[in-house]
Amino acid sequence: MSSAEKSKGESQRGTRVLIVANRTASTPRLIEAVRRRAQASPCQFALLVPDVTDRKAADWTLETAQRLLRPAARGRVEGLVGGPDPFESVREAVQQGNFDEIIISTLPKRVSKWLRRDLIRRVEGLGLPVTAIVPGAAKLSGEDTLLLAGAAGANVGDFGLGGARRPEGSGP
Repeated sequence: MSSAEKSKGESQRGTRVLIVANRTASTPRLIEAVRRRAQASPCQFALLVPDVTDRKAADWTLETAQRLLRPAARGRVEGLVGGPDPFESVREAVQQGNFDEIIISTLPKRVSKWLRRDLIRRVEGLGLPVTAIVPGAAKLSGEDTLLLAGAAGANVGDFGLGGARRPEGSGP
């Protein structure tokens, strides 16, 4: 397909954006990124929850996140569940989904298995533009921490984030 044909297809259906998230799928940081992306130009969003070992937990995460992302996306958010290997899940979704770009939302570097596995760089190798949402080394906001703990069915302390406060420069 030529770039002119691809551009014409994108303008008729909007840009297809694959959101890759699991424990961060319902966080304010990701919701805001989706809102900004939807405001920039017409988009269709699909949320992939990879790294799945418990289908019931993945379904709950997906349903909750879709409900919270829908207003930011300005419409329906397709739901996809991947397998236990996050990169293979993304690669398969990209091959089957005709996506134009990818947003990856991870946990902070010190606790993220995806970052330790170099997922973002590997996904960039698939040839699509990638936006990475990686919380800074500073602590998560209290709201992000509570959402992550709730999504994981854990206590706030399980994240090693005793008293959480908003990272520098992240706003109110």
